[in-house]
Amino acid sequence: MDGTRDNDIQAVVDADRAHVWHHLTQHKPFEEAEPRIIIEGKGMRVWDQNGKEYLDAVSGAVWTVNVGYGRESIANAVHEQLMKMCYFAQAAGSIPGSKYAEKLISKMPGMSRVYYCNSGSEANEKVFKMVRQISHKKYGGKKNKILYRDRDYHGGTLAAMSAGGQDERNLQYGPFAPGFVRVPHCMEYRKDELGLGHLEGEAFGIAAANLIEDVILREGPESIGLLCLEPVTAGGGVITPPPGYWPRVQEICQKYDILLHIDEVVCGIGRTGTWFGYQQYDVKPDFVTMAKGVASGYAAIACMVATEEVFDCFKSDPSDKLDHFRDISTFGGCASGQAAALENMRIIEDEDLLENCTAMGERFLANLEALKEKHAVIGDVRGKGLFLGAELVKDRETKEPVEEAQVGAVVAACGAMGVIIGASNRSVPGRNNVLCFSPSLIVTPEDVDLITDTVDKALSEVFG
Repeated sequence: MDGTRDNDIQAVVDADRAHVWHHLTQHKPFEEAEPRIIIEGKGMRVWDQNGKEYLDAVSGAVWTVNVGYGRESIANAVHEQLMKMCYFAQAAGSIPGSKYAEKLISKMPGMSRVYYCNSGSEANEKVFKMVRQISHKKYGGKKNKILYRDRDYHGGTLAAMSAGGQDERNLQYGPFAPGFVRVPHCMEYRKDELGLGHLEGEAFGIAAANLIEDVILREGPESIGLLCLEPVTAGGGVITPPPGYWPRVQEICQKYDILLHIDEVVCGIGRTGTWFGYQQYDVKPDFVTMAKGVASGYAAIACMVATEEVFDCFKSDPSDKLDHFRDISTFGGCASGQAAALENMRIIEDEDLLENCTAMGERFLANLEALKEKHAVIGDVRGKGLFLGAELVKDRETKEPVEEAQVGAVVAACGAMGVIIGASNRSVPGRNNVLCFSPSLIVTPEDVDLITDTVDKALSEVFG
């Protein structure tokens, strides 16, 4: 760690405590204790204001720093772009914007158009607006309802929260926008909640997808314009879809002329071992949104990607001033994000990080399975690539979740031993009991083993 002078750091801590409003944080404890300040990162390690080193197993706390910290080539790309042309509204093009769009589309067969914006929430809202506009342009205002899934998360703005399947996140923030309808989750470990406890594997997957069709028939297919899903549910418990689920979802969307939107804000850009999570399941979406890993946190950027068929809906009548997509994202014009995204993608390609993600993900999942054999408190482990979870329960037969405070104690114990892990929190009432892991795609076998060895010790410390 290069470090900073002690007096400078104390001034920073004091300023933070006095003026910064941290995300997802109760600030009352900071009246007595210091907030944590992360002052440096290199590879997969970060250091706080006290010089304590941590192995970061959650890529910047929220699944973002896919290629690791301290990438000089990305910093140089951003610097060069800022000096040449920092910003111009995306109503005009830019060199990195054009180049990245071409590069991105080369990884997404069947997709063709990229709309730049500045966050995953905003990218998802662009889709919702497009669907509503299409409903007016093609269906006389019908087919405007948007289906979303229980336990999925699509952002923190009011429209994105209207499509939020994590009820605890939504508490006290309503009322929400009309026209958003929930469909059931597809979590096989909790299949009894769906009335499908007698099924397993592909039979369960197909039946779980059929529950979506039940909602469509209840609401009326003529009223449904979009189905919005995460490829792997993230903060709602790291839920990997069962076999048979995605093919049946695709069939249902085609049967009822419903557009399919895959939210890749977490899973996109290599997190599951393919460029996008949906590519693990041979799905053909109409919309794909992405943010976190697009530039690995080196600059702000998000993208909404659509098919040419969707794009064509917005250029049918140039004489109609309402015909095009009448929307702008101010910081979608920041060229530094696009420059960073280009270099981020080059690194993933040149260092074979998709392959490493797959190999290290298999090792990580095997280690978690071994921990499950050792610790009865682990009821289920699941994941895809370097996006994994371990669900903690009081009893494997009843599957009753452990107390949320105990989950927090495991996270804290790992942190005390120098490893930062995550946990589902403030998401699903009574179900915030999943340890979450998403290390950078550069993770090594030694890193994987250190993470799971630390979890092993933390589980013993908290549960005996």
